[in-house]
Amino acid sequence: MTVVPARAAWSGTVPAGRHLTLTDLHGNQAVDFLVYDAHDTAVRYSAPDTLQAQQGIFLTTGSVLMSTEHTPLMTVVEDTVGRHDTIGGACSKESNTLRYGHHTWSQHACVDNFLAEGARHGLTARDLVSNINWYMNVPVEKDGTLGIVDGLSAPGRTVVLRAETDVLVLVSNCPQINNPCNGFDPTAVDITIGEAPA
Repeated sequence: MTVVPARAAWSGTVPAGRHLTLTDLHGNQAVDFLVYDAHDTAVRYSAPDTLQAQQGIFLTTGSVLMSTEHTPLMTVVEDTVGRHDTIGGACSKESNTLRYGHHTWSQHACVDNFLAEGARHGLTARDLVSNINWYMNVPVEKDGTLGIVDGLSAPGRTVVLRAETDVLVLVSNCPQINNPCNGFDPTAVDITIGEAPA
């Protein structure tokens, strides 16, 4: 069990068949997430393959995270929230500036976390792809407009994923303070790697 502080990054390898549990400790905290084949990081999470395979843009129990090779990396086996985002992307200095003004340029962002944590595993900016945002609420209106609104989570809500192959996971415990994805107050989350629940 690892408590990932507010705004911090985490990474770890999850062996095939083991479970990764993300727990939103305080509620309303977005967790940005990338996953790679642990033995060949050129094989990594693919949003297009995942959305095509499940024919939907939100993730929940039963969703399979597909790779760029259209092979399964992880499967959501338990979800006490019900819907997670695949299209909102990771916050960055650039997107913060565009959305919220130049005064936000110096604010820490998920892309910074991914770059720093990925570097520990030999990954660079070229290895960053569209990510998953666990717990983040990004509704899509009929006209295609996206929103980032108050989250659906609550304290203690979990997402459990089973590794279908040995995977490397990168997490950014989102530091965003300019929109409601973290309730304007980022908080800690818990990450546990373990056997299948009894």
